[in-house]
Amino acid sequence: MGSKPKHKMPIEERAKQFMPFAALKNLPDALAAKEKITVPKIELSEEAAVELDRQMHLLVKGKIATVVYFHKDEYIKITGMVARIEETSRLLQIVNTKISFDDILKITCPEHPRE
Repeated sequence: MGSKPKHKMPIEERAKQFMPFAALKNLPDALAAKEKITVPKIELSEEAAVELDRQMHLLVKGKIATVVYFHKDEYIKITGMVARIEETSRLLQIVNTKISFDDILKITCPEHPRE
């Protein structure tokens, strides 16, 4: 009556049938690059620089912070654990991201929202 396959297909082979197919592999990256709007770096006013300095002094290694910083013609917002604060080399590290003090626009610490 009905014919049965002689050999069962391994699970790995069956799974491949359902893998997403990307005919234009680089298209999502190309579209994202087209959408990117480049912006000039903002020069901080004296008031903003004083506030940023105050926020920098509230940073504590091992605590969570949100940093907005300038990188490659755009501003990026990152939230994560403060891994290092290097005053001599003027670097702040949030998880694995190293940020120059000069590129930081804004810092917020959940423990100190508006002290």
